[in-house]
Amino acid sequence: MEVTGWYWNSPVDPKSQYETFVSDELVKSIDAKYKQFKDRTGRAITGLSMGGHGALYLAIKHQDVFGAAGSMSGGVDIRPFPNNWIYGPTARTYAEQPERWEKKHCDKHAESSTPNSLAIIIDCGTDDFFFKVNENLHQQLLYRNIPHDFNFPSRRSYLALLDQRCEISAAFHEELF
Repeated sequence: MEVTGWYWNSPVDPKSQYETFVSDELVKSIDAKYKQFKDRTGRAITGLSMGGHGALYLAIKHQDVFGAAGSMSGGVDIRPFPNNWIYGPTARTYAEQPERWEKKHCDKHAESSTPNSLAIIIDCGTDDFFFKVNENLHQQLLYRNIPHDFNFPSRRSYLALLDQRCEISAAFHEELF
């Protein structure tokens, strides 16, 4: 059995379908229970660390579902860290199955993103563990002319500034809605 996470569907375990749950089943459940815009113009998704990866990955891949996305210190590309987690796009290593790993990072899906179709904010401290992969995604988005906010608040780790950065992320989304 494969152990997985990072908000994508397992290719081998039908019980591990996080992408489908968040981008489809959870959205339908919220739409059924709460009064709000029941389309992408009324939906945003934001996350921290692994959740930051999930938020951007899902929003970029499912632009028909989400209108805005935010990542706070997000692990937007785990390929540089193949030994840091026992779960990834597959329980197998990058060396064993690089094709699975290559499909599961945010800038891979940004290649097919339509400019101005998604409001994006990326926030990561310059001393943060994930700063380099966030900076790489920022450069890919610039290259593809995809508008986004990229904030690197200080040399400190993002987690040291979490309260302040959550307020900034909330304000970004509040402006949209």
